[in-house]
Amino acid sequence: MILSTFEWTVARRYLRPGRGEAFIALVAGISLVAVALGVAALIIVMSVMNGFRAELFDKIVGLNGHAVIQGYGGRVDDWQDIVKQAQATPGVVQVSPMIEQPLLGSLNGRVSAVVIRGQTAGDIAKMAPKVIAGNMADVKPDAGTVAIGKELALDLGAQVGDQITIINPAGRSTPFGTVPRQVSYTVAAIFEIGVYDFDKAFVVMPVSDAQTLLLMGDSINAVEVKVTEPDKVGDILAPLAKQLQGHAVISDWKAINGSLFEALAVERVVMFVVCSLIVLVAAFNILSSLIMLVRAKTRDIAIMRTMGASRRSVMKIFLTVGCTIGGLGTAMGCLIATIFLIFRQNVVNFIQMVSGQNLWDPKIRFLTELPAKASPVEVTVIIVLALGLSFAFTLFPALKAASTDPVQVLRYE
Repeated sequence: MILSTFEWTVARRYLRPGRGEAFIALVAGISLVAVALGVAALIIVMSVMNGFRAELFDKIVGLNGHAVIQGYGGRVDDWQDIVKQAQATPGVVQVSPMIEQPLLGSLNGRVSAVVIRGQTAGDIAKMAPKVIAGNMADVKPDAGTVAIGKELALDLGAQVGDQITIINPAGRSTPFGTVPRQVSYTVAAIFEIGVYDFDKAFVVMPVSDAQTLLLMGDSINAVEVKVTEPDKVGDILAPLAKQLQGHAVISDWKAINGSLFEALAVERVVMFVVCSLIVLVAAFNILSSLIMLVRAKTRDIAIMRTMGASRRSVMKIFLTVGCTIGGLGTAMGCLIATIFLIFRQNVVNFIQMVSGQNLWDPKIRFLTELPAKASPVEVTVIIVLALGLSFAFTLFPALKAASTDPVQVLRYE
């Protein structure tokens, strides 16, 4: 829409109503703020939802892999063959044997449920960036050392160098019955994955130490698999599943965490629809403010028409006014959303400090901090939606202004 100097001058004048039009200016200002808040709310909500899914996926899948091969009865005896078969499957990039078993941990009279996780030296080394105390390199086979999660360390009161006792109820049989197996390990490192459930329970040790603790011999109970395309993990591992049929079962991340990610997807759609209503209400405000402006400027419109202004010019003037309000509100909303997302954790901490409430309890939210990940595509859709609604709701008052009959108006002046 190309504007002439005359059309832009008049539109700019109407964007700054005179003294007698303070109410119209107020409604227009409310419309601008409403558009800004609607756009900001949409961008913030969608970014947080995307960030929550991405962070949850990265942390859960980063620790558990894209799929897990488990043997029947909780044991995989021929795991070396399974590893070779998995490595030969197209699309598989990493295969690691592991052991995962819930047990009990004790320190100075405190007891907590733990999950023993036996991993290869390579997988243990990859956890080094997650360490907040100690050194993951000290977690070595036959060294009697382990790494534990931050929340578990707080629960047991453990620090680097302390001795924690792992209790295996399935101990050795004696003439007096089964005696639980208790083995002490030195805490070599404390890590923080960022998922509360993992940080609260995981005790990481070498696979060989886990086999000794659990009396498993050379067996393991799972093989972790990572693929090139996580969203296609089922198709990639379908040939392997056929080969292992009757010997082991494959569970991918979609099956293990399917309900959680489906709930996030549904919530994401619902939040988009709800927040879009704010933009819709703002568009109605633009409509009402322009209708009032047209009624207030009826005489001006009639004079412009008698001086040679075309219906098209009058329509473009009011379209410019409405679209300018919508455009400024959209730009302001993007700015507000950007500032909020940059300082989102500070905002959460401030609200918690003022209200005294824990708004982001990791026990409930899984993650320890509020995540965010803005999608350029979604932001573009939100901007187009806001501008489109602003334009659509500007059309009626613009057409109304363009259809003004100067003869009828000036006759009754």
